[in-house]
Amino acid sequence: MMRQFHKMHGLGNDFVILDGREQSIEMTEALARRLCDRHLGIGCDQLILIEKSDKADVRMRIWNHDGGEVQSCGNASRCVVALTGANSIETGGGIVAGKSAGDEVEVTLPAPKFGWADIPLGYPMDTSPVPMGWGPLNRPIAVNVGNPHVVFFVDDPAAIPLDQLGPSIEHDPAFPERINVNVARIDPDGITLRTWERGAGLTRACGTGACATAVAAIASKRATSPVKVTMPGGTLTIGWQAGGEITMRGSATHVFKGEIDL
Repeated sequence: MMRQFHKMHGLGNDFVILDGREQSIEMTEALARRLCDRHLGIGCDQLILIEKSDKADVRMRIWNHDGGEVQSCGNASRCVVALTGANSIETGGGIVAGKSAGDEVEVTLPAPKFGWADIPLGYPMDTSPVPMGWGPLNRPIAVNVGNPHVVFFVDDPAAIPLDQLGPSIEHDPAFPERINVNVARIDPDGITLRTWERGAGLTRACGTGACATAVAAIASKRATSPVKVTMPGGTLTIGWQAGGEITMRGSATHVFKGEIDL
C-alpha cells in the first residue's frame, strides 16, 4: 500500500509525518520502528500520524525511534500546524493550540503539572527538587508538560556525559513511564540546554524539553518569562506564568515529501 509521507523538522528534531485522516493507517510498534530506522527506513527521531479528531482540528499520535508511543511532542506540534494549518491538535498530553507567527509557528501547551503522581514518580516524594542523584547530576526539578521531564541546572551542559547518564536516569525505577532528561545552564540572555529524550536518545532539539526547562527555571526564579532556550539545533522562545499554559515559538521546516509502501 503506497502512502505519501512528509519529512519535517523543528530545529533538527526530525519527523516522518503520515496523514491518516482520509484513509486510516494501522500503526504498530514494529512498523514505527522500521520507518524511523535511518538505515532501513526513511529515518527520523519520531514518527507522526495525523488522524481525525472530535475534540480538535486534528489528532496527532507520536511514536519514538524505539517504537514506543508517547503523549506529546512540542517540535512535532509546530510541524503539524505548519503542514495542515490546524489551529488545535488533540494529543495524548492534552489539546495543543497553534498559529503562524511570521516565519515561525507558535503553539500553546496545557499548563504544566508538578505533583509526584502527575509526573509520574514511582512513589510519593518532592518534585522541586527530587531528592535523588545520579553521578554528577542530583536534585532535579520534575515537571510534566504533556510528557514527563526532569531538569538539572548545571554549570556546563556540554561537560555532562549525557549519553552515559541519560539511559540510567530514563530507566530508573523511580520513573515508571520513563523520563526525559534535561541538563541546562542559566545564561545572561536565556538558557542553554541539552536533552536526552526517552526512546530517542540525544536530540538536537526537544520542544517539550525546552518548555519543561523554561518552566522549571521560571518557577525556581532562575529566569523570567519569556525566555529563549538554545539547544544544539537552534533556539525556541518559551513563555509561562504560574498557573497558566505554556507558549512555544520557533521554526517548523518542511524537507521533502515522498511515497512509501507500508
